[in-house]
Amino acid sequence: MKNIVYLTFLLLFFSCGKDKIVNLPEITHSDISKINDVSAAYLFYNETEADSVELNRKNLISTTNWLINIDKRLTLKQVIPHIQFLQEKKENSSHKNKTAKNYLSCSDTSKKSLGFIEFTDVVYHKESFHEYIAANSNIDFSNKMKIDFNSAEEIYAEFPLFDLSALVLNTSNFIKNIKIALANEANPVEIILSFNQNLTFQEYVSFKSLLTTFSLKNVTISNNEFIFN
Repeated sequence: MKNIVYLTFLLLFFSCGKDKIVNLPEITHSDISKINDVSAAYLFYNETEADSVELNRKNLISTTNWLINIDKRLTLKQVIPHIQFLQEKKENSSHKNKTAKNYLSCSDTSKKSLGFIEFTDVVYHKESFHEYIAANSNIDFSNKMKIDFNSAEEIYAEFPLFDLSALVLNTSNFIKNIKIALANEANPVEIILSFNQNLTFQEYVSFKSLLTTFSLKNVTISNNEFIFN
């Protein structure tokens, strides 16, 4: 699209003679570095009113891959409702392309270029995890681990669920210690992610990026994500 200019850390958006800047979240590596056939939406941070957020989606085309460019200073409380809105808009489009994906744009500092995180199938839940369990009594939760990201220094992992001896982790050790905790688990395990709504989008993307490095036999990461307050 001719009105988009990508830089290493900033995205400049030109519209109606006005320049706006999105500070893209930074990651240290990305598995996806190139996407074709795209259109873009933007979530802007307002420096004069930190509690406000502006969505520009005028150039989205339902049959293309979508790049969602979100300012890293926004919180999940601000961002997630807009992401859900865009997901529903694409899903309900009468001109839907089943092969088109949705991606979050990031700045890959290792390559000094753009990187992307796919979130096409992610389901963001408004209800609490306990409410979700109550409403889905047919699901076997015995083989699931839940990771709560409260802050960079407060990460809690429960396996089995509701075990009072939950692992207390931080950003630097949580991948290593989760691998240790699950290393001898013979049965398939699904990891469910839960994020504090007050985390910045930068923090959220950092956690998601680290999880892309996670590889352990019989362990998968759920598409269900919970945003808690």
